[in-house]
Amino acid sequence: MSTANRATPEPTRRPFIAATAEFAAGRDTPRDYLERCLAQIEALEPKIGAFVNLNLWGARAAADSATVRWKAGKPLSPVDGMPVGVKDIIETEDMPTEMGSPIFAGYRSGRDAATVWALRQAGAVIVGKTVTTEFAATEPRGTRNPWDLARTPGGSSSGSAAAVAVGMLPAALGTQVIGSIVRPSSYCGVYGFKPSLGAINRGGSMDGLSQSCDGALAATLADAWVMLREIAARAGGDPGYPGLAGPRELPAANQPRTLALLETPGWAVVQPAARQALEAAVERLRGAGVAIITRRDTPALEEAERGLAEANTISRAINNWESRWPLETLRGRPGLSQAMRERLDQAAAMTREEFERLLAERARIRQAYAKLAAVCDACVTLPAPGPAPIGLRSTGDPIFAVSGSLLGVPALSLPLLEAEGLPLGLQVMGFEQQDAAAVAIARWVEGVFAKR
Repeated sequence: MSTANRATPEPTRRPFIAATAEFAAGRDTPRDYLERCLAQIEALEPKIGAFVNLNLWGARAAADSATVRWKAGKPLSPVDGMPVGVKDIIETEDMPTEMGSPIFAGYRSGRDAATVWALRQAGAVIVGKTVTTEFAATEPRGTRNPWDLARTPGGSSSGSAAAVAVGMLPAALGTQVIGSIVRPSSYCGVYGFKPSLGAINRGGSMDGLSQSCDGALAATLADAWVMLREIAARAGGDPGYPGLAGPRELPAANQPRTLALLETPGWAVVQPAARQALEAAVERLRGAGVAIITRRDTPALEEAERGLAEANTISRAINNWESRWPLETLRGRPGLSQAMRERLDQAAAMTREEFERLLAERARIRQAYAKLAAVCDACVTLPAPGPAPIGLRSTGDPIFAVSGSLLGVPALSLPLLEAEGLPLGLQVMGFEQQDAAAVAIARWVEGVFAKR
């Protein structure tokens, strides 16, 4: 496609973990790295609209402290000095948390969320708050896709994906309850990592629904894994969960014996170019020595596919019910979107017994998927039906991304495919609380596509 409508001729990510060797050698510093990010923000933010708030003074002060530590050979962690964006559904002590809603314009909680606190403890540089859709749901807030400014970046982690795509940041925090990390990662051509349910402490993240996860959108797989692993090392997981486990560095690549091609309910609406890209990717993996199973030759996979047929409907109904508080108390406020009012109306029409049945059905579907661990090492599918659609009034169809949310399993979008000259991710889904294993497979998959 033409580059005339792009924010920059070729959006380019800015890795961090790989750059720290230059810090250690004294050839670069975290402050200089930050200034390159800030120059990109100054140049491109007017076109993209990825941020709602910036704390440049605080970011520079943090980067200066990190520079001193690297020069002394005593960094606090591998992410010491990493510039990070924080989705504006997550609390920050030094900036407002407006949740994508005019109702909360200027709202300050006066505290850091668990993820932000942990990042500061690890020496990361909190640059600003990235745009979220209203309450991390469906109402967009104007961020544009750097690859085509007429297209959505996806949501609800809209600003996080867009900022990473053009090197404004090497990584940013996102959240996902339906498809809010995996889908925008695919649309913007970045890495997205939604961990297992409960793997990252969500204290201070304002989208506290039962499928919600905090995760990462990043320039590289290493940037995503190491940032989240450093958070978990300090803040753990959600109450009742031990937190993201595995090596502090990126897990070594691990070739799977068998991968399942998971069609999901998205197969009915997948665009021809995206389907061709996925089928070519599957053939490439098969050519690399991996057995590929499908629903037509594996009964356990067919059972899982049948269970996921209503993943979107079930997830949205559960989320509607769970969104009643505190949003029901805001129903009369000017500034609440019509889409959110409709969600509250749908929740009001439900009964507790209906919600109980939805939870039971979700548990049944999770059990069916868990059986796949006996026949495959992971699943591959698309993160979205195609590239980012034109228009800013929608964040796109989450039909491929919602399965990982309903299941509560690790899901990664790898920027390895394209369709119509635009980014398209390849999604790798693992099994619950086996995130390091899923990342190791994703790293191997990435290596297959790096070979020409």
